[in-house]
Amino acid sequence: MPIHLPKTPVMTDSLFDQDTGGSPLAVRMRPRTLDEFVGQRRAIAQGSPLHKLLQPGDTDTKSSVILWGPPGTGKTTLAQLIARAGSAKFMELSAINAGVKDVRDVISAAQDNKSLYGVSTVLFVDEVHRFNKTQQDALLPGVENGWVTLIAATTENPSFSVIAPLMSRSLLVTLSELDDTDVSSVISKAIIDPRGLNGAVTVNEEATQMLIRLAGGDARRALTVLEAAAGVALSNSHSEINVDDISAASDHNVVRYDKAGDQHYDIISAYIKSIRGSDPDAALHYLARMLEAGEDPRFIARRLMISASEDIGLADNSMLQLAVAAAQTVALIGMPEARITLSQATIALALAPKSNSAYLAIDNAIADIRQGDIGIVPAPLRDSHYARAGDLGHGIGYEYPHDAPGGIVAAQYLPDALKTTTYYRPTDRGTEAGLSALWRKIRTLLGRD
Repeated sequence: MPIHLPKTPVMTDSLFDQDTGGSPLAVRMRPRTLDEFVGQRRAIAQGSPLHKLLQPGDTDTKSSVILWGPPGTGKTTLAQLIARAGSAKFMELSAINAGVKDVRDVISAAQDNKSLYGVSTVLFVDEVHRFNKTQQDALLPGVENGWVTLIAATTENPSFSVIAPLMSRSLLVTLSELDDTDVSSVISKAIIDPRGLNGAVTVNEEATQMLIRLAGGDARRALTVLEAAAGVALSNSHSEINVDDISAASDHNVVRYDKAGDQHYDIISAYIKSIRGSDPDAALHYLARMLEAGEDPRFIARRLMISASEDIGLADNSMLQLAVAAAQTVALIGMPEARITLSQATIALALAPKSNSAYLAIDNAIADIRQGDIGIVPAPLRDSHYARAGDLGHGIGYEYPHDAPGGIVAAQYLPDALKTTTYYRPTDRGTEAGLSALWRKIRTLLGRD
């Protein structure tokens, strides 16, 4: 877990050398080398800017970095590994409680280390987005003059929360949530490692999956719950951690839900069918079950976008806009706040008028194509923008609708084989009722009726 400085900054050769015997499991298991680091394969890939920073060498040549990503994805660890790679002093400030004076004191100490002893300094600023403009400005001299290699961590988009001069002097590295395999690896190692639980407990498969879901891509959260669950299991005189131990340790009810199994498909199916059935209470129930079980909120948001077109469609076109906005919001803010956005969208879609006319129309059209009912494009509709197209009759007889009264001319647009076919059949629900009346008038003008 982050080690925040008091008001007077503290400098250490390396946080790896500190005694962590009484520290939480997440601190004890903090990777000491790049080989122990789990996740972020793209960010630390061979040849990437971050990989170069992590290689042993002179810190003077290293660039400052802004690490942007969710909690528990390795930002603090990467800062420490960069410091260790350059044999630098490691100093840390928490933007939560540090002020301008603290920043200036750290920069001054780093300057002295550089000029008097030739020792470089890595300054890690956690939650840098919490620094105001004046506090961020105070970092600039140290970064610009190379007195410190700044490693700034943020969970918010730095384009909006970090000043432009600091952004321009730093590399931006985006970190992602750990995937299930990464979290499983972190858990497995913590169980057997002497720094961790040293084999005192085991975790059965169902409990492991629950830990992974509760972690939500956050390694620190996974280790925190694992340590608490181990305490519950051992106090109850058994060494195999089960879901009840995890539930007791995390104050989190056991939600049996396999993201790759029947529960996943059954519950998302019930969720969508409840929205289709206009029951917001049932839809919210299934939404809550998925969220509490650790389902990816982005998956839920994608299903809402599908529902907005499949089940509501032209009855209320604004629901697709709302679902898209919800998906974008969920991707930007993440959990737990995303639950509110998903709730808003769920209720709105459940209460919206329903129409599956767009869904049926395209499926019926595709069915005809697959059966070979295609036909030839009418000559007036063919491309006439090439030499001798007119000789073939292409474009001849085409009437430009914008030149006609009302913008509609009586013309045949479907191939001859399908000229009487109807795919779109509007409902009389919601705003589509108005479209239905309009479509009947248009069909008459087109000569379709």
